[in-house]
Amino acid sequence: MNRVSIKGEEHPIRKIFSDDFVFIIPLYQRPYAWTKEEAGELLEDLLTFLGDGNETIDELNPYFLGSIVLIKSEQPAAEIVDGQQRLTTLTILLAALRASLPTEHANDLTTFLYQRGSLIAGTPNRYRLTLREQDADFFKVYIQNEGGINKLKELNSADLMESQKLIKENAHLFLQRFQAIGEQCCIRLAQFIITQCFLVVVSTPDFDSAYRIFSVLNNRGLDLSLTDILKADIIGKIPQQQKQKYTKKWEDIEEDLGRELFKNLFSHIRMIKDKKKLNKSVLKDFQENINPAAPQQFIDEILAPYANAFSEIVSLRYESVWRAEEINQLFKFLDNIDNFDWIPPAIFYLSRNRNNPDNLVRFFTDLDRLAAGLMIVRSNINKRIERYSRLLNAIEQEEDLFNSNSPLQFTPEESNNIVKVLDSDLYLIKKIRRYVLVRLDAALSEGEASYNFSNITVEHVLPQNPGANSEWMKWFPSQQERDQYVHRLGNLVLLSSAKNTQAQNYDFDVKKQKYFTTKTGISPFVLTTQVLREQEWTPEVIARRQKELINVLKNLWRL
Repeated sequence: MNRVSIKGEEHPIRKIFSDDFVFIIPLYQRPYAWTKEEAGELLEDLLTFLGDGNETIDELNPYFLGSIVLIKSEQPAAEIVDGQQRLTTLTILLAALRASLPTEHANDLTTFLYQRGSLIAGTPNRYRLTLREQDADFFKVYIQNEGGINKLKELNSADLMESQKLIKENAHLFLQRFQAIGEQCCIRLAQFIITQCFLVVVSTPDFDSAYRIFSVLNNRGLDLSLTDILKADIIGKIPQQQKQKYTKKWEDIEEDLGRELFKNLFSHIRMIKDKKKLNKSVLKDFQENINPAAPQQFIDEILAPYANAFSEIVSLRYESVWRAEEINQLFKFLDNIDNFDWIPPAIFYLSRNRNNPDNLVRFFTDLDRLAAGLMIVRSNINKRIERYSRLLNAIEQEEDLFNSNSPLQFTPEESNNIVKVLDSDLYLIKKIRRYVLVRLDAALSEGEASYNFSNITVEHVLPQNPGANSEWMKWFPSQQERDQYVHRLGNLVLLSSAKNTQAQNYDFDVKKQKYFTTKTGISPFVLTTQVLREQEWTPEVIARRQKELINVLKNLWRL
């Protein structure tokens, strides 16, 4: 078995940007993404460390810039697996310093941006860092070549790709800062960066070992992403002539979802394909069981359609000539579930049935019912995963999901258990009380209610601690009777803002007027409006209301 050489060495920036390294950012890497916040933080850290003292640069303590991971043999060519953001930003920083210094010092900095070619020898400039193909020429012209950075302001940002906009913005940020600190400080900063700033370079000659290093660094908590690793692995296997096409497709999907949701998508894909609880890292499981032999097929037939379905679900933007509003409303209901285990079957079914809105309404009505029921009875993660695994299998096998034996449907026992929870002291179950009342209120409003409030609270009509001489004590004279009703569904309402806690104990008529209404004299919730119509609040009223509301929920969820 051949042993793979892995090297880890600390180098100053003068060594990093020298003939020893020719850095290349491969197509599968994500675009340059540092904003002015990250770039500005790097510069201010450097200036703080540099200080404004009179020490010579040699007397200053070294500054550690982090680590980079490379695919590199004995030749200078080095493919960047991790570290492109720092190396790109450092290059912009050096170019901005060059533009801020007199010619004799500026020329010194050029050698760290590129090695000059020779017209006589017929050799071209050799750039220390070459960005991805989409940005490479832009970076050479406007950052690495002399005078280019001063032409950036002439470019219309609307005509630039996002990565190029960020390069332009960070360059201007550096230029403005260097103008403010003055020439002598810029010279000291350039000396400090070149001689006293260090990077740890971890290099290996093949992709697989570099990939493993990248994975280990990711698991140790550095700012590396699961999706970056998977992208390197998947895009790296695509033939060179197709790399750019599939890199763009991947990055378009990531941009549409956003980085965090895109990362979550891979967990959902793993569940759809594996149909069981994760027992190792998502990355390891994906590599072992899902990572396809045909990467183009994975992107075309799995990643793209599943991402599209996921995007429609989380953004409530399913489109169809009919029933789209109903489907998006069901997505909104599902979004209020306190876990995300329902998402893989939602993605899977939507990706297979997007052109059949009638089926989608029927399925998502029942998925919402299933997810709500499992949440109400507080099913643990193992029970939820087992149930959704069976549902994924049923979808894949094209079983009748609406048959009473389907994992999408409740058994009679499950329905009874849900009703028991709803008919108990609901207020004491903090994790579901607000959810249940909002869903109930929506059902009572027949779709007309809107819940765009920053704070919705669940409140008691009969107070938890009524005053000894209050009207409540006449209606509920015994502690046993108060305990029987106080936390039940029939005694609960919704309010759209926090109220004075002392007002909770007002007598019924005063409480209706001062506690249960808004400044306009009405309540935005049907549940609360119903209470305002009552003339008294006795055990008989709560018992009647309890029965009515439980029946609404039983009809809503077919219990």
